[in-house]
Amino acid sequence: MKNKLLQFVLIIALTFSTALPLAAHCEIPCGIYDDQMRIALISEHIQTIEKSINQIKELERQPSRNYNQIVRWVVNKETHAAEIQKIVSQYFLTQRIKPDAKNYIQNVTLLHKMLLSAMKCKQTVDPAHTNRLRALLEEFTKSYLH
Repeated sequence: MKNKLLQFVLIIALTFSTALPLAAHCEIPCGIYDDQMRIALISEHIQTIEKSINQIKELERQPSRNYNQIVRWVVNKETHAAEIQKIVSQYFLTQRIKPDAKNYIQNVTLLHKMLLSAMKCKQTVDPAHTNRLRALLEEFTKSYLH
């Protein structure tokens, strides 16, 4: 009896310790939304992309390039750009922006431009794209929240 209970507890512990964290917001709809948190997350992703770009450029300037580290920063940059795309498309465009909402066209246009800028962040190490993303996020925040 003790062995079976111990096995059961161990299985449960292992199951939850190796489970992947849930990152996506539900589409039930659950009615639990935190727009400001999502905007803050996008801002944090932009900062991370900027840091990645700076690190890639710094590593490329070194005489003996550490390609392993360069690749890691490229992957990091692309991951965070993809997270922006996910928040914009799955959270805002799919769940929050309603066709009859005030500023609908402006908000959809700004979000689409953010998707394109995030894509450009994946393709290049040009800081102009993170600057553009930041400006678009600021413009979207003013339009959407006010």
